[in-house]
Amino acid sequence: MEIERINENTVKFYISYIDIEDRGFEREEIWYNRERSEQLFWQMMDEVNYKEDFNVEGPLWIQVQAMEKGLEIIVTKAHVSKNGENLELQTEDGNIVDFPVDKKIENILDDKFGKSEEGEDEESSLEEENLWIIVSFKEFEDVIQLSHYFDNYIENAEETLYHYNDKYYLYMEFSQDSLDDHLQENIISQVFEFAEDTDMTIHLLEEYGKKVFETNTFSQIRTYFPVQV
Repeated sequence: MEIERINENTVKFYISYIDIEDRGFEREEIWYNRERSEQLFWQMMDEVNYKEDFNVEGPLWIQVQAMEKGLEIIVTKAHVSKNGENLELQTEDGNIVDFPVDKKIENILDDKFGKSEEGEDEESSLEEENLWIIVSFKEFEDVIQLSHYFDNYIENAEETLYHYNDKYYLYMEFSQDSLDDHLQENIISQVFEFAEDTDMTIHLLEEYGKKVFETNTFSQIRTYFPVQV
């Protein structure tokens, strides 16, 4: 997927139909299956956020253009005016365009997959409280070595191990209450001594990956694969 940051509030990205199919979606269902199209959109937004630090908060204005070999999508963050009656959109040249907040506009946003449910917004805000990473491993042996490297590791993070497309993926979420930023960065740097960075999203892993260990990955691996004396 190709990503271009237009400005602070706007990002443009292109995704080919081949890439869409590689993510587990069929070309037809992204147009006719509302639930699946939303899943694809939020997967792409996770990747955009990861690469461009484009956090999604509040309403969005989405433009989707179907091309011969893929989709071009422009996403702009909209802001509600102080009186609550208009949506304010910043154009590429920096000008502000107002749209009335009415049912018609909401339907347009909804049709373009840009309107999220209230519960999803609340869930996103909760997830943002904790730092999380996803890393990949070429071999399971690398996961075993990492687990023993953290033999005295204090369990202040959630660890879930997935298997997908002949690779292993580790999702780690750190507790802000018990781990300060310095300690989190130290742990992450140690993880990358055994693992690689990846564009994989948690949504794709949850949907199509196989959970090897749902919780306490490191301690469980040390139990099943002890150090050979």
